[in-house]
Amino acid sequence: MKKYVIMGASNRAYGMFARGLYAGFKDCARVTAVCDPNQTRCRYFRSSIDPDLNIYRDFDQMLDAEKPDAVIVVTVDATHHEYIIRALDKGYDVITEKPMATDVEKCRAIFEAEKRSGRKVTVTFNLRFNPYFAKIKEILMQNSIGKILSVNMEYLLGRPHGSDYMRRWHAEMKNSSGMLVHKSTHHFDCVNWLIDDEPVSVSAMGSLSFYGPTRKERGVCCQDCAHKKTCEFYFDVTGDEFHNEMYAKAKHEDGYARDGCVFSDRIDIYDNMSASVRYAKGALLTYSLNLYNPYEGIKLTITGDKGRIEAYEFMTGLQSMESKEKTRTVDVIFDTGSKVAYQFSDSGGAHGGGDVRLLEMLFRGGVQDKLSQCASSFDGAKSILMGICANESIRIGKRVEIKPILDRIRALNLT
Repeated sequence: MKKYVIMGASNRAYGMFARGLYAGFKDCARVTAVCDPNQTRCRYFRSSIDPDLNIYRDFDQMLDAEKPDAVIVVTVDATHHEYIIRALDKGYDVITEKPMATDVEKCRAIFEAEKRSGRKVTVTFNLRFNPYFAKIKEILMQNSIGKILSVNMEYLLGRPHGSDYMRRWHAEMKNSSGMLVHKSTHHFDCVNWLIDDEPVSVSAMGSLSFYGPTRKERGVCCQDCAHKKTCEFYFDVTGDEFHNEMYAKAKHEDGYARDGCVFSDRIDIYDNMSASVRYAKGALLTYSLNLYNPYEGIKLTITGDKGRIEAYEFMTGLQSMESKEKTRTVDVIFDTGSKVAYQFSDSGGAHGGGDVRLLEMLFRGGVQDKLSQCASSFDGAKSILMGICANESIRIGKRVEIKPILDRIRALNLT
């Protein structure tokens, strides 16, 4: 039985870690405490998950009192590094939600803390554990399409999902470094892992095209908005127990509005992004992400010198409703003209069943990592630096080199 503590009483901390471990891993893992400046949210964790859960306002006090086997960090992105480093320096391993950090200096500081403490950081990339992506990895490991030459990934966030980032703290660069870091780190890591390669350089473009101050009829937050009866993006933060208890009733402590207006002038992240990445072994990645589509899904193609993989996943919209047995497809097309097709039904659970498989690997142990799904801090660095450098490319209008930064991190001998 191992003990874990959570820093950050967030949605992700609640659903995946606190409730997930309590429900499915009582025989081997236990969350003994949660820490957050907002004590209302901490009390909700305790009342709805485990009456024996200890709650703290002070992070160091929690570590000193609980003495866990590892620390789980699930705070606002821009503060991940702070708690990761403090935990490492106190002698604890860390499991952190992506992105590991939001800028180069924070990333470097984490590696320096790993080196001086001798402890390690694990990053939770659940797409690696999705059976759909795991099958693609298996196909590539068999060298089925030969040397990889090009990758195209188009990630389409539907309006219900995409707009939700604009309501929350994610909508401000100071908190998340934008979607190229917060969201795309998932996708960049998935490509890095699938093709087993490292990014060298990136050129990117981005714009705020749909959300932000594009509409006169807007307010501060949905609950108090004069336009809530006519706005298609109205969100009732009191409409269910979880959001009411975690956010509406907790707002008085820190002022955080979970239902911020998606057309607010506070929004300064991009909602429309594209990036071109060169890899060390020669492959080129063309990537796009936008947050206002009529449906949600992923379109991924990987082309090698012996064939091509075409993969599609539809989470919402007409495509997903046509047949639940055909919402996830992987076609392997060989240069001979032949084809092998795979179809995946909904395996259940968050992220296509990836979350529960990730928890099994991290907390139950004894699971063979045949596909190298467990991500290290260096994996985390590769993915976030792609987004950080993409943001810089947008800012200066030029291609940005990633390799020199990775090389400096590699020089710390932590890879």
